[in-house]
Amino acid sequence: MTCLVAVQGRLNNLSEPERALLLERAPAAGGSVARRTAEIVARVRREGDGALRALAEELDGVSLPALEVPRSAWERALATIPRPLREALERAAANIHAVHEALRPAASRVVTRDGVIVIRRPDPLERVGVYAPGGRAGYPSSLLMGAVPARVAGVPEVIVCSPPAERSGLPGPAVLAAAAIAGADRLFALGGAGAIAAMAYGTKTVPRVDRIVGPGNAWVAEAKIQVARDVGIDSPAGPSELLVLADGTADPAAVAGELVAQAEHDPEACVALVSTDAALVEAVAAELACRAAVSPRAPIIRQALAGRAGLLVAASLDEALAFTAAYAAEHVLVACREPRSVAARVKNVGTIFIGQTSSVTFGDYLTGANHVLPTGGAARRFSGLSTADFVRWTTTQEVPRLAAAALAPLAAILAEAEGLPAHAAAALAWEDRP
Repeated sequence: MTCLVAVQGRLNNLSEPERALLLERAPAAGGSVARRTAEIVARVRREGDGALRALAEELDGVSLPALEVPRSAWERALATIPRPLREALERAAANIHAVHEALRPAASRVVTRDGVIVIRRPDPLERVGVYAPGGRAGYPSSLLMGAVPARVAGVPEVIVCSPPAERSGLPGPAVLAAAAIAGADRLFALGGAGAIAAMAYGTKTVPRVDRIVGPGNAWVAEAKIQVARDVGIDSPAGPSELLVLADGTADPAAVAGELVAQAEHDPEACVALVSTDAALVEAVAAELACRAAVSPRAPIIRQALAGRAGLLVAASLDEALAFTAAYAAEHVLVACREPRSVAARVKNVGTIFIGQTSSVTFGDYLTGANHVLPTGGAARRFSGLSTADFVRWTTTQEVPRLAAAALAPLAAILAEAEGLPAHAAAALAWEDRP
């Protein structure tokens, strides 16, 4: 039994096109997605609610009775979803709250040797928008990952957009229930680039927000990039990614299971195994073939594996780590004999899972760490979502009388050097003043 994987072989033998296929995952500038997204954004800005209703019919096949989902529908969903699902969502929300509360940004105060007092404090944003993906599957976990940290950060108003299902015209029951559990304020049955544009610029029904967070497909990621001049965004999070860094001690079945779990998200998902053990890579390839053949989401998995997946043999751990840093994955799972020491050397990653028992699935749902993470190599410059994304920083500066007298002549020297005499005069006014 075989399973087509895009790139398989030794790292040091990869061709330039093969390396580019694996490493250059960010969407190309321009192209059909960018052009169509720009058209959608412009249409929503121009036509508002009318454009959103038309887009729902054109793209989702749904005639929306209303853009906003009434709170009664949230509460009904919360009351009627299976109890085990409700308990799992509540446990996930509690863990997310606990982790993000512990890591909440705090004010800092510094007093310089001149006596100047500088304070930097985090002020919550007034209103944020959380995007919870839909389409092939609903993602109540993504709603929790966005809305709960926003609440922890003290944001007064949290709105959510999630695509409607074709039959009901509403997001799925689990998403509705998650909105209630997370304490969101408003929920809209909107998806894709149109939802991003609505939150970025506002319509008669959808309020304009200060920042948009949450993962999505290529259209959502592109829309966030296009509106970023006018609204804050977290990171251009696109299709899911996983790189497994393993040695000969790893369990091939467990490694294959992790790769398949990420590949089933989306045909555009990117997965890779980098191992110092060639036998492990061969064993994982065989396991992938078996699992892809029997999965209910087999077509999606096969397309992802054939698209940008890699099964790679490294000559050394150093070579494997260098490739891992260049790959800059959303998730890295370290399945090695000494996973903590190896994890300490991993760079450019959204989040690291240490040891085989640390399944990425646990991070997707229940560890409390955020699963909204940079993709497409953006981990070189972006971090995962946190409470820091829901605040802006205000700096205060207090210069007491004695400090003003001490700094006045120095400030004047610098001002004169820059050709700004009024600045010098403003400083010197405090040099000898009692």
